[in-house]
Amino acid sequence: MNNSGIFCSAITKIIGYKPKKIILFETAFTHRSLNKTTLTGDALNYERLEFLGDAILGSVIAAFLYKNAPKGDEGYLTQMRSKIVNRAYLNSVGKKLQLIHLVRSKANVANFGDNINGNLLEALIGAIYIDAGFAVCEKFIYKNILIDFKDLGYLENKITSYKSLFIEYCQKNKCTFRFENCEDNGKDPVKHFCIKLYFNDVEIARARATSKKKAEEKAAQRAFFALQKEMQ
Repeated sequence: MNNSGIFCSAITKIIGYKPKKIILFETAFTHRSLNKTTLTGDALNYERLEFLGDAILGSVIAAFLYKNAPKGDEGYLTQMRSKIVNRAYLNSVGKKLQLIHLVRSKANVANFGDNINGNLLEALIGAIYIDAGFAVCEKFIYKNILIDFKDLGYLENKITSYKSLFIEYCQKNKCTFRFENCEDNGKDPVKHFCIKLYFNDVEIARARATSKKKAEEKAAQRAFFALQKEMQ
């Protein structure tokens, strides 16, 4: 998006106020492929704002959990925080806000993968914090992220990683497991990875996806449903 007026209007609609320094938000949506730099030669892209936004998001969520879970110990609070800030959820929020449409990049955005959505969301949070301060930034986070987690009971039961859950179950119950690569015979135009998951030396699930990590997660999910009664 090159038209600054259109860009400013789009940002205003997303964040709920007119930006004081639009350059911050332009930076928050500038991909490193453009190789933009400041007058002093420093890189000018969203990565530094992403780092800042990640920290601000973490602090807001920590305060939210501290207030709303008074009986939760450190381990509980850490677990709940990780469920909120998991990459898949942040990606989904970024997609909902359609942040990808605002990116300035030389690369084809279709090749970025899902994580670009969460990265842009964190960069946006960093820009809001610098532009308008903590209170406005906190309000944005509550409205767009924490609104889905007012019910901590729901959050407690939310599974964010079937692979982690499966491994934890195996370790706790002294079961053996292993993920193995297998030949993928699919004819998709995009390369896929095939994974077999063994439980106590018996193949319990098999899955394929566009990355090894995703295939392992999908296989673990299928294993979870196969062992659902035991694992719950």
